[in-house]
Amino acid sequence: MLPRSGDVLQVTRAASVQFLRPIMFRVIRVLDWPTYDGWLWLDGYELNAAGDAVNRRSIFVQQAGLRQLQAAPTPRPHTVRTRRPVVRTPVRVG
Repeated sequence: MLPRSGDVLQVTRAASVQFLRPIMFRVIRVLDWPTYDGWLWLDGYELNAAGDAVNRRSIFVQQAGLRQLQAAPTPRPHTVRTRRPVVRTPVRVG
């Protein structure tokens, strides 16, 4: 599972040894930086127990060690509005 913008993840020691205590993390984006196979850079917010952002971070983690707690909301379909034709009238110059 490749994280998407808006996903809330639990990041544990299985994702990287730096996370002795698990954190909740809301993804802003997956950074397109070169990494080892199976690893990724994530940009996002560390969340407290109430789900509030407390710290913006970029983290280097193993994709297989991430656990999704909440999926990003499904994007709304784009509604296309019909445009009214513009009425043009001649302008007298001079």
